[in-house]
Order: sequence, then structure tokens, then C-alpha cells
Amino acid sequence: MRMSVNEPITFKLTEDYIELIKLLKFVGACQTGGQAKLAVENGQVTVDGEVESRKRRKLRSGMRVAIEGQIINVE
Repeated sequence: MRMSVNEPITFKLTEDYIELIKLLKFVGACQTGGQAKLAVENGQVTVDGEVESRKRRKLRSGMRVAIEGQIINVE
């Protein structure tokens, strides 16, 4: 997982939604899908300020994800 805090990442949707673990892997917040699943299971991921436990949570435009201080804005 990414250890340094960077500028917020903006992810632009090309479909109606993206699943949480796919987003974490795609933007590089987690190197593998397995790491993404563990991060969610361990309560390290928030969606719109709330700890998220659903690995396949559908993220839509306007939502904000955070993992270890890294912010990902979904547009």
C-alpha cells in the first residue's frame, strides 16, 4: 500500500460506477486486489467519511475515498 500522503487523486468514471477494491488497485493505493480486500476488511478505508466494510461497494460520481491519508475523489 502507498505509504506517503500525496495530493488528492481524481478518478474520472467511464461507467456509472466502479467497485471499491477495483478503484484502490487502479489508482495504485494498493498493489493487488488482495491488498485492497485486506485494507477494507481491516477498516483502513473510508467512503465519504465512514469506515467502509463492503469490498465491492459501488462508487459513483461525487464520492470520496480515503486510505492511509490518501484521498481519492470520484468524478
